[in-house]
Amino acid sequence: MDINEKILLLAILKKESNESLNDVVLKLENTGLFTLKEGKKLLKKLKTEEFVGDSFLTLKGELIAKNVEQEFKI
Repeated sequence: MDINEKILLLAILKKESNESLNDVVLKLENTGLFTLKEGKKLLKKLKTEEFVGDSFLTLKGELIAKNVEQEFKI
């Protein structure tokens, strides 16, 4: 799993309840992490690999996102 996928999973974990997955991708695109096209492609890949459901993290995705959160804490 590359760094952009990890950051996207973490951002989805930390998203507000009123935000959509597309809102999260747009936020990260605004930071310059990736283009909108790349972000949507990553989101689709995470859905295909069953880390993300329609508008939420799956249990598998949540476990990975929490591990990523610990990885980024120093």
